[in-house]
Amino acid sequence: MNFWTTSRARLSSAALRGTALLAIGLGSALPAFAADVIRIVSPYQTTTLDPMRSAAAGNIETYGQLYSRLLRRDSETGALEPALAERWDISADGLTYTFHLRDAQFSDGSPITADDVAFSLERIRSDKRSAYPAPLGAVESIAAADAKTVVVKLKSAFAPFLGNLEIWNMGVVSKAHVEKQGEESAFSTAPVTSGPYAVKEWKPNEKLVLEPNPHYWRQGYPRSDASVELIEIASPETRVAMLKAGEVDVMRSVPWSQIDDLKTVANIDMRLEASTTIYMTLLNHAREPFSNMKARQAAAYAIDNKALAKAITRGYAEPANTTLPGSIDFHDDEYPGIPYDPARAKELLAESGMAGREVKILATAGATEQQMALLLQAQWQAIGLKPVIVNVDGGAWWDSTGKGDYDAAANWWYNETPDPDLAVRWAVCGSCGSNSYNTFYENPKVDELVEQGTVETDPAKRAEIYKEIQRITTEEVAQIPLYYAPNAVAYSRRLAGIRLTPSLQWTLEDTSIVK
Repeated sequence: MNFWTTSRARLSSAALRGTALLAIGLGSALPAFAADVIRIVSPYQTTTLDPMRSAAAGNIETYGQLYSRLLRRDSETGALEPALAERWDISADGLTYTFHLRDAQFSDGSPITADDVAFSLERIRSDKRSAYPAPLGAVESIAAADAKTVVVKLKSAFAPFLGNLEIWNMGVVSKAHVEKQGEESAFSTAPVTSGPYAVKEWKPNEKLVLEPNPHYWRQGYPRSDASVELIEIASPETRVAMLKAGEVDVMRSVPWSQIDDLKTVANIDMRLEASTTIYMTLLNHAREPFSNMKARQAAAYAIDNKALAKAITRGYAEPANTTLPGSIDFHDDEYPGIPYDPARAKELLAESGMAGREVKILATAGATEQQMALLLQAQWQAIGLKPVIVNVDGGAWWDSTGKGDYDAAANWWYNETPDPDLAVRWAVCGSCGSNSYNTFYENPKVDELVEQGTVETDPAKRAEIYKEIQRITTEEVAQIPLYYAPNAVAYSRRLAGIRLTPSLQWTLEDTSIVK
């Protein structure tokens, strides 16, 4: 399952780059709270309507509205539920999954069949352009047994498999439409969709306008007949002004500095919603100084992540204690983490022989990224390193980290599911294709535990496996965990039932407009 580097890079790169759109004049052109439109403003772009082709943050939001999956998660409880598959069977050896499809239609009224499901999953699994095939890495074959039955065979037992089928890129597309129009044309402007919404209009770099899909399989959904506009605005100040003026209903990525102010606005519901996001510092294990474990440990002891989290997030994020997100299954809440101890940091740095070494810290232009880089620089300088901040754009950031041409870089990532399998494969597995998120950390024992975690079905035993992974990778400083951040989202109180889930999906189909 070595498919991570490109996919995650696109996701976080989009998060770092934001959008190129400037909001000059746009706010004044929007009427306040149009009754038949729900407007969401976000810094993240929709760049493609093909759920296979991108893992960028804005596209993840979009895919959840356009394409249904075999399973869905209850937005309140997080429990897996039937979706296009109304039921499924698992063989005794855990190698064969048989999915029985409900009667459902695409947005053009054509039936959704097992051929469509098999075609969609196979594109994700084997197409060279697939941005994120890792969740299907354990699959041996996918076949339509008949019009309503899909059979998936695995190479080996894989505990997270059902949860992986709910990930954003697992949406079902129309095989007939894609084959007739071609891979590019089928998703260029108005794709045939299987989810709660269809595309009404798409203006790249500006907005995507959705309308309810009249053939959606969940009868009575979407709850509102309103169209939805996903508007791209890079400037957080502009987004806040639009929300306060009633020009938009939802604001994604509220700056930490604006949260207290928005809490005082009567018609705005300012929320800190659950997420699986972790902010951390990458260290390049492939070259000095951080190829030396004592130097990495010195760098970790030198960072006061409690003070850092408070300074950057105004106290709204929780200091991180392990290399994995705090809200995923089997997170070790009792592990103490690496404490802030500058005296110990100086001792370890001296023992490492790396005192006085230059440390190249890559940073992009985002306010949070700049703050993190400056705080890292100050705390590492205090123990005897010579940190230098190198400012780059998002593309150069990914190029440099991918090649190992850096020493340190603060960044964030999130996990698509509550299960930790994808998280460990991305962040700390040296043999899983991600280069341990471009840190080049590698420990054969950790890689072995990663594989054990996927085949173990006993939750208690899985918990022990992932606790051991967290202990080893935190002590060896695979990365330096900084803080666990909630999703900061502000909503107009005229909406009910809407939220952003930890998997970065809007619950728009459950949303209604309060009269």
